[in-house]
Amino acid sequence: MRALTVLAECDAIVAEDTRVTAKLLAVHGISRPMLSYNDHNAGEMRPRLLARLRDGERLALVSDAGTPLISDPGMKLVRAARETGIAVYPVPGASAVLSALMAAGLPTDRFLFAGFLPAKAGERRTVLQELKSVPATLVFYESPQRIAEALADMAEVVGTREAVVGRELTKLHEEFRSGSLTELAAHYAQEGAPKGEITVVIAPPKEVPPDTAKLESLLRQALAFMPVKAAANLAAEATGASRRDAYELALELKDHGR
Repeated sequence: MRALTVLAECDAIVAEDTRVTAKLLAVHGISRPMLSYNDHNAGEMRPRLLARLRDGERLALVSDAGTPLISDPGMKLVRAARETGIAVYPVPGASAVLSALMAAGLPTDRFLFAGFLPAKAGERRTVLQELKSVPATLVFYESPQRIAEALADMAEVVGTREAVVGRELTKLHEEFRSGSLTELAAHYAQEGAPKGEITVVIAPPKEVPPDTAKLESLLRQALAFMPVKAAANLAAEATGASRRDAYELALELKDHGR
């Protein structure tokens, strides 16, 4: 309701494609002046829009689908507006990123939205290599034409983790498909490119338990020539154990004279 009020009462609506937004407005009986702002005309339109904002006009920025500024061209306009002291008010709406996380059943306490991966396979694998050890659920947007090869690269680089592919999220033909990255890659390779906008959610890497034997061995060596805390920190960093666990074991070894 807030979004409808903003659209009905603003001075003009700024849209990626005015034809798409016009359909939305028609459904709700809203008639306002419309301006086109996209990747192709942003350099020309941005100064004009800023001038109108400085004159006191209220402009509503929308995107073709979902919440604006999530992988769309509005970011530079918002940044320029804030730099010139113009107030920016977010009006949250449908978001494929959050919708995918809500329905995927994967951890949501920590996640990283990485946008679109590069179209070229080599560059895509390089980015995935950088992200594979991030201790969080990963969320990507992907082209339906590249989804099969992208999933195959994900499986090869980050491993066959559990994943969910969402299609047309929050829209009429919304659907989800879950499985390992390998299974999902095989499915789309066989079925061909799906239609619509794609969101991929990948489970975080599994925690590898620390090597207790190695931790104890390093602590024994370190305790011979350094204080307990320093030895614990050194051993924890080397083995991946928590500093607390390393410190407690170090105290135990020290107390027993080992």
